[in-house]
Formats: sequence, C-alpha cells, structure tokens
Amino acid sequence: MASTILLIEDEKNLLSTIKLNLEIEGYEIIAFTNAEDAWQKFKTAQFSLIILDVTLPGMTGYELCASIRKTDKKTPILFLTARSAPEDRISGLKLGADDYLGKPFHLEELLLRVKSLLKRVQLGDNMEEYKFGNCSIHFKTYEVITKDGEKKELIKREIDLLKLLVGHKNEVIPRELILREVWGYETTPSTRTIDNYIVTFRKYFENDPKAPLHFHSIRGVGYKFTE
Repeated sequence: MASTILLIEDEKNLLSTIKLNLEIEGYEIIAFTNAEDAWQKFKTAQFSLIILDVTLPGMTGYELCASIRKTDKKTPILFLTARSAPEDRISGLKLGADDYLGKPFHLEELLLRVKSLLKRVQLGDNMEEYKFGNCSIHFKTYEVITKDGEKKELIKREIDLLKLLVGHKNEVIPRELILREVWGYETTPSTRTIDNYIVTFRKYFENDPKAPLHFHSIRGVGYKFTE
C-alpha cells in the first residue's frame, strides 16, 4: 500500500514539481497551497508524512505544525522552506517537526529525506526486537544481548543509531545523514563521535572487532550494517 503524503506549498510551480516527482516514486500525494485547507483535510484523513512550507498565506506552517502536534505526535513533518537560518530550524523542531530542508534544494535530497522519514517511522512501529547471530537489540527497553550473551543497557542515542543502521540494512548511510537523523540540529558533534559508537557496537556484537562482519566503516562516506 502506497504511503500518502500531505504536501503544502504555496509556490504552484514548485508544488507541481514536487508532487510529480513524489508520485513517480510511488507515493500518493494530497496537495494544498494554503494551511487552512490542509488543516481541514488533515482532520478527516490519515497521512504517512507531511511536507510543509513555513511561509504560507493566512495560517503559517509553524502554526499548522503546532496545531497538528496537539493531536498527533507521531506523523513525521518535514519543513521545506527558504527560511533556513539556524534559529528558524530550531523554531520548527521545537514545534515538533522531524526534519527541515532549506530552499533551494536538490530533488534527490528531498526524496532521500522522505524515504528516510517513512522508513524510520515504519521501523519504529513494527520492530521492537532485532536478532542477528547470537545477538539481539531491544528497541523499546534500550537493551542488547551481546555476542557473549551479556545484557547491556544502552542510552537513547545508541539505540537510535542502531535503529537507523538496521533500518537501512546493507545500505551505506552517509555520515551527514546519521548526524542529522540521530543528533539533530541541537548539537554539532564531530564525525569522530560516530566512530566511537561504532567501536562500542563492534565490542558488543563482533567476534573479531578488527575484522567486523556487521558494522562497517566506509572510508570517506559513512557506515553500513550487514548480517
């Protein structure tokens, strides 16, 4: 079943371009040029994702986001806007948005972010436990069973990183995407931070951490999880 996306963008040419490209990817798109009409539709339908411009006639994107989050904490919201200063991103994320893409942008990046948000929600909904080899990850309790059968408690960021890696199994995930998805915009960690987490995962899950079978570093690109 195709994911249904609510798209709100007041630039008609841009709205048409985005809508067409998302439909080519197989998504069902319900599109509006103003927040008021989108809000009325939202109250009577279910969506997999919301793509929302900030500067809109009448009700702003920020106001619509705040209204949605009063009743729906779950549906991911991606802000798409020319207002991409750090303070604007922070404002949007504080209101409950999941991601923020500034204009101008590459359509390929938008499509990748849409795919990532939908996949993350699907994984969070459907997967409480993931097993590979003698190891297991328990996403709800923040616990893992290591290769030696030990139970370890992890912090939320470690679980979020594991969820992202497992959710993109056999795919190389760029460092920048990991930093954005797991760390968000509130901090600016170095990419070395990810390396430290990967080292920890190898100690827990790899029989030979120096020759990993599951947690791979792709030099100059990112990381990959394989079974």
